[in-house]
Amino acid sequence: MTSAPPPAPPPPAPPPPLPPADDQGAWPPPPPAGPALRSQLRRSRSDKVIGGVAGGLAEYSGIDALLWRVGFVALTLAGGTGIVVYLLLWLLMPVGPHVGPGAAVEQRIRPPAGPRSPVPGITIAAVLILEGLLALLNRVFDWDLGPTAFFGTALLTVGLGLVAAAFTRGRTARGGLIALGLVLSVATIAASTEPWHGGENGIGDQVYREVDAEMVQPVYDCGVGDCTLDLSDVDVSDLDGLITTRLSAGLGDVEVIVPRSADVRVSVDSGIGDVRMFGEEDRNGGYFDGLGRSDWTGDRAAEIDVSINAGIGDVEVSRD
Repeated sequence: MTSAPPPAPPPPAPPPPLPPADDQGAWPPPPPAGPALRSQLRRSRSDKVIGGVAGGLAEYSGIDALLWRVGFVALTLAGGTGIVVYLLLWLLMPVGPHVGPGAAVEQRIRPPAGPRSPVPGITIAAVLILEGLLALLNRVFDWDLGPTAFFGTALLTVGLGLVAAAFTRGRTARGGLIALGLVLSVATIAASTEPWHGGENGIGDQVYREVDAEMVQPVYDCGVGDCTLDLSDVDVSDLDGLITTRLSAGLGDVEVIVPRSADVRVSVDSGIGDVRMFGEEDRNGGYFDGLGRSDWTGDRAAEIDVSINAGIGDVEVSRD
């Protein structure tokens, strides 16, 4: 007697039906990516000539480093404070991270953007053209514009560029124009508050030779360049009172020459540079007896009182 074959296994269950392709049953789309993080303003280690300031500004703003370097040179030639602004940025900007050989360089992923706007480049070009035009007119027509006019013109041009950038499409690199505007604002304020006199717009070596006590000015202001105050020919044998004068210099060496027989009181406030008083290293100043056997020499009563305020440069006080 034969047994019946076992029953066949049941067929597999059909897969569940897919949900209808409509908005109600679809999964929510992923959230949009956030804005790209902006890098910090740092001095560049790879693109540098002196301290990497121009390279760091270029990496931060998107404006070529060559334009920043040309701008610093233009500021130095126009008003004399380009070097000071560069040194301040060198001190305030931290150095960028060191990238060794074979190390992975962090790159920022940015969302796709439109074409680059020509506004920043046109603005920088307009600044350079206007500064050169002002310098040319100042030379040809013998105008006395001063550094404030140069800085103010550059600041006005950058401000107009920022206004134009606000109404244009594309990548305008407004951060670079804003940074340039801040630098120009500081330079304009410094030029407005600093009494730039003497020489040509306060730029260049200046020599003052006084031959009489009445010719000695109470204040001598020197901007950029070496400054010499020669009082060696002043007759101190019959003075009506103490000769008092003050000399202020921004960038450059300072030399003061006093009569051989005069007792002198000197005070010095120097930023960066050596200070020598009658052949000796001395940053404090004080009272110094004259040389010789004159009646007024060495009587502890100074004939000349000189106050020196120097920014960057060596200071020397000597006798004839």
